[in-house]
Amino acid sequence: MTRAKNVLGGELLTCCTSPMTGFYRDGKCYTGAGDIGAHIVCAQVTEEFLAFTKSKGNDLSTPVPAFDFPGLKPGDRWCLCAARWKEALDAGVAPPVILSATHALAVEYVSLDELKKHSLDVA
Repeated sequence: MTRAKNVLGGELLTCCTSPMTGFYRDGKCYTGAGDIGAHIVCAQVTEEFLAFTKSKGNDLSTPVPAFDFPGLKPGDRWCLCAARWKEALDAGVAPPVILSATHALAVEYVSLDELKKHSLDVA
């Protein structure tokens, strides 16, 4: 894995290891050829976001033991699909992001200014 950068230009930090997140389930919001959804936005999910994404067909709150997925609860951090975060932003329910753990490629989906407006680690 190459040393990925975050949206602030620094080293991509860990988003979360409990629950273990990331497309590669390594705790970081890395992306690669197989990551169709670009799971690159590190967010702290909220009740509103979980309800929103479930309404769009992506239930992140229900456990799926077959995939060792515990289900998310408000306050958990997770590498979200960049397009879904943008969709949630447009709907007014975007969860806060952790800029230091959000992959630099996220700015291809949403502006750095928008990410900063929703950040927990304000730069």
